Amino acid sequence: MEISGILTAIVIGLVIGALGRLVVPGKQNIPIWLTIVIGVVAALIGTFIAAALGVAETAGIDWIEIAIQVVLAAVGVSVVAGLRGRR
Repeated sequence: MEISGILTAIVIGLVIGALGRLVVPGKQNIPIWLTIVIGVVAALIGTFIAAALGVAETAGIDWIEIAIQVVLAAVGVSVVAGLRGRR
């Protein structure tokens, strides 16, 4: 993976993580770097799920893939915020 690919993954992870954090109601007491990590992981897993469903390659914007990624990020933010809140 090249430097541009890593930077792109971080930017996409930031956006997906932020969208996932916005979807979850209430205040999440997790740091921004953890939101980025959750977003990057959600983006990668969401891409694999979209490819398995056959919706990853479309003409134009892949709205279904983005929706899958945001839902995964929201679930990840909820789980991590819940685990960190118990400490």
